[in-house]
Amino acid sequence: MQIVMFLVPVMLILVTLGIVLFSWAVKNGQYDDLEGPAHRILYDDDKDMIPDDARTDRPAKEATSEQAADTNEEKDLEEDKPEKG
Repeated sequence: MQIVMFLVPVMLILVTLGIVLFSWAVKNGQYDDLEGPAHRILYDDDKDMIPDDARTDRPAKEATSEQAADTNEEKDLEEDKPEKG
């Protein structure tokens, strides 16, 4: 019976402390945005690591000289073909 007389006041103190901490958290905005952190993980913050040719947010950088030369050769071949008609 003596343990009950000790545990009841300790329990009341812990419950009061929990209510005070919860009300402090609500007043300071801890529960304002519950979905923001869950969606924030989906945002892409490593754009510097994405290769330029795979990026969709901006056009790829100018082609290298080797790629430009290949493109020019293809254009020359297309011009040399006789037209059908």
